[in-house]
Amino acid sequence: MLKIDPKFVRELLAATTPEQLHFFLQKAVELEHSTIPPYLTAQLSLKPGQNREIGALIHGIVMEEMLHMTIAANILIAIGGHPRINTPDFIPRYPGPLPMGIGGDLTVGIEAFSLELTRDIFMAIEEPADPVPIHQLKQLYATNQPAPTFHTIGEFYDSIKLKLTELADQIRFGHRDKQVLHYFPEAVLFPIVDLDSALAAIDVIITQGEGTRGSPYQDPKAPEKLQDLAHYYKFDSIAHQREITPCPDGDGYCFGGRPIPFDRQGVWPMPPTPKPEDYPQNTQERTLIERFAYSYSSLLNALHRAFNGEPAQMDTAIGLMFDLKVLAASLMDPAMLLGYKESPARRPIGLSFVYRDVQNGMSYD
Repeated sequence: MLKIDPKFVRELLAATTPEQLHFFLQKAVELEHSTIPPYLTAQLSLKPGQNREIGALIHGIVMEEMLHMTIAANILIAIGGHPRINTPDFIPRYPGPLPMGIGGDLTVGIEAFSLELTRDIFMAIEEPADPVPIHQLKQLYATNQPAPTFHTIGEFYDSIKLKLTELADQIRFGHRDKQVLHYFPEAVLFPIVDLDSALAAIDVIITQGEGTRGSPYQDPKAPEKLQDLAHYYKFDSIAHQREITPCPDGDGYCFGGRPIPFDRQGVWPMPPTPKPEDYPQNTQERTLIERFAYSYSSLLNALHRAFNGEPAQMDTAIGLMFDLKVLAASLMDPAMLLGYKESPARRPIGLSFVYRDVQNGMSYD
């Protein structure tokens, strides 16, 4: 399972002031963001009209990761902190580990969708401390795990809950007017005004990612539908190409639902973790991939402003997200590139999530 460097949990549990919690909530913001580029790339690498079920599942996960990032930022704002989003070190260096040394030697890159990527990377990112047994899961994917000397993402958030509770008398919750409170349902995105609302918001992050104890669903009381599965089990359903459902005999859960078909021909064969520097200057490929990096950095700027006193900037961020999707189509589909079909490679360029200083225009350095 995915593990966090234990020093972060030790330091978190040793915090004695609300101000010391700011660092760890900033890390939570970075963590939630860090999964979005890999998941989003996998989704956008699916050719239009193909592998639709898989695309819809991953899209739902991406949206919830954006929600989790917003929740972590709102909690940081509520206790007097200031999220830092538009800095070069906010973006992980892909391929590489996620923030806080997550995963140890797990290397996360920017890659086209595959069942192997889903099973080996995405499921590892989302795996809870004690996964609910799914029929065939242990037989197919059992591995020799080392002693749990690290901590899972869920345990990291549990530690934040513990310290918020412990330091509640010192914390002055407020700044509701600076929190981002739209674009998601009120049931999962609500103002952080006191300890109870902060703890409830963290529970949203945990249950959407890992499920609830004893159940693969985000809410075991809700209808048991594929879209209601926690992230880990959605990826598990994709990897097994079949929906997880309660077993017919009522004994636990199994891969007994509708098929989730996967057509390998329905994926653009983009190169792994492409970078602008991979393409010569003054070429169409370099211009397009730089434009994507520029728009992505502009999005981070808009999010930074939205989480630092200008919540209305989220409108700008949403527009930039749409621009990224349009650009991604041009970068993935060679047929959409004027003159690109004559290129010897005839391959997608791919998406590059790198930082660019957008204050003074596009950079090609």
